[in-house]
Amino acid sequence: LRMIFSDSYPLLRQQLNELADLSDADYALGAPYWTLRTIPRHDYFNFRNSVCRHVGLVLSGLFRVYYLDPVSAQEHNLFFIPDGQFLASLKSMVTQTACPYSIEAMEDAQLLVIENDDLQRLYAQSHGWERFGRRLAEQYLVLTQSRSESLLTKTAEERYVDFMTTYPDLHNRLSLGHISSYLGIRGPSLSRIRAQLAQRHT
Repeated sequence: LRMIFSDSYPLLRQQLNELADLSDADYALGAPYWTLRTIPRHDYFNFRNSVCRHVGLVLSGLFRVYYLDPVSAQEHNLFFIPDGQFLASLKSMVTQTACPYSIEAMEDAQLLVIENDDLQRLYAQSHGWERFGRRLAEQYLVLTQSRSESLLTKTAEERYVDFMTTYPDLHNRLSLGHISSYLGIRGPSLSRIRAQLAQRHT
């Protein structure tokens, strides 16, 4: 069912305004296309090797984007998407090719989602929605480039400090194993880094 246009989800309006400064008319044009979706813990927003067809706004819950190495069967966490942020595999959606990553709910989650086909219609009708698409793509570009640069140029301790700055509330919502995977280090190394930092601040 289509979402009836209302202010029942103020977070959607807030995040759209922050990202794209949508006018009231733009918001009214796009609001009916967003639908409410519930994803249980350990279920998926998008499966590996499937085409991403939606953009979501996480109302509550937490997601991880990860890659499963087909040889070692080891999981590598790439990103965490907490509540209040937009969620998509943009490359897959834009190119309509299969995404090599999985997007899994780490907690029971609720999202508002919009289909790519509906977004394309909105882009054609509204400069405001075109701006949303461009700024979302820019946001993801900065995020992915910063992530790559961090893994290449920063020490494990610096990456952990960056993680705590970027995701200040997530260390209580994620296991050390998931955080270690995101940082590209082993669990004992993370424990040592945490102990060293704690000692410096005592």
